[in-house]
Amino acid sequence: MAKQTTLPILNNILIEADKKGLSFSATNLEMGAVVNIGAKVEKEGKITLPAKLLSNFVNNLLLGENIEIEGHDQALKIKSGGSKALIKGLPATDFPLIPKKKSEPQLQIEGEKMALIIKKVVSAVALNETRQELTGVNVLFGEKELFFAATDSFRLTEYRLAISEKNRNKELYQALISKKESVIIPAVTLLEVGRIITEDDTIVKITIEEGQVFFEVNGTTLVSRLINGKYPDYKHIMPKDFKTRMVGEKSGLQGAIKMASIFASGKTSEIRLKTDQRKKIISIEARSVEIGENVSELKLDITGEDQDIVFNSRYLLDGISTIETSQVAILANSGTAPVALKEIDEKTGEVLEDYIYIVMPIKN
Repeated sequence: MAKQTTLPILNNILIEADKKGLSFSATNLEMGAVVNIGAKVEKEGKITLPAKLLSNFVNNLLLGENIEIEGHDQALKIKSGGSKALIKGLPATDFPLIPKKKSEPQLQIEGEKMALIIKKVVSAVALNETRQELTGVNVLFGEKELFFAATDSFRLTEYRLAISEKNRNKELYQALISKKESVIIPAVTLLEVGRIITEDDTIVKITIEEGQVFFEVNGTTLVSRLINGKYPDYKHIMPKDFKTRMVGEKSGLQGAIKMASIFASGKTSEIRLKTDQRKKIISIEARSVEIGENVSELKLDITGEDQDIVFNSRYLLDGISTIETSQVAILANSGTAPVALKEIDEKTGEVLEDYIYIVMPIKN
């Protein structure tokens, strides 16, 4: 669990043995995880052990060897191959209860798709907890689509996921959206979900209940509190049309922006993007009184008006990094209006509309 705590019991893992097998539970009171595995159980029982010590020991055991565990007072004997240990723990009765879901999942999403959404969207989540709702991802429910969005006020990401009958329990999903338009899931929770998606054919089952969300992935259940509060109405800042479209190779743009960032000055790490529509060239420039200056020119497919825009190099680079296609579209209106990054269909060359990364220019 990611969050720091002062309660000693929260540094422990709860191990329970029953007729079904073994379960391992951990929590930081904001988020909890339960993993179930098969095991031959001769005697039921439960204990909590220090998570760091247990994981360090188990990680150094030889692969392929069976592991035997036996409770002994407030300790656990572990034996595998030629290695054995006695690890002291704390009573299981002191371990906090981890909530259990009361209903069946409303949604199920392919693991590969869920991992992709998490990777793209959390890049724009706010790290400062001054506005708690911005540290999460807003999930907006539609009849046939879900919108995942995040913003830190300087940039915004949104992913539109089309959902069909196979993605939802129709009755339960309708009941959910009749009560809620959206929920805010902590970004740290989604990052943990991303870590436990290990196979492309994994299915992520999602259950949303009052104040909580449950994710089930291959025998692991992750439960988290939802963030209270109202998410900003971000839709109105997303431009519907753009005066300029620039399309070019992602790798070339990444390299030019990285190089410019070395020479960028100030806390905002300013770089300038200028277009020459007639020559089909963009220049990416950075200047610093202390360091020097850098200019890179790239050939791009440019249509529309010429632009002169100043960016925070890190925000622009973060956006380029979320693009999965080999080419990227940069869409702009002016040096003061939101600029959008979108993906390009590799076969048709068309701009794809399911994902958008918006970055605000720096106004000079």
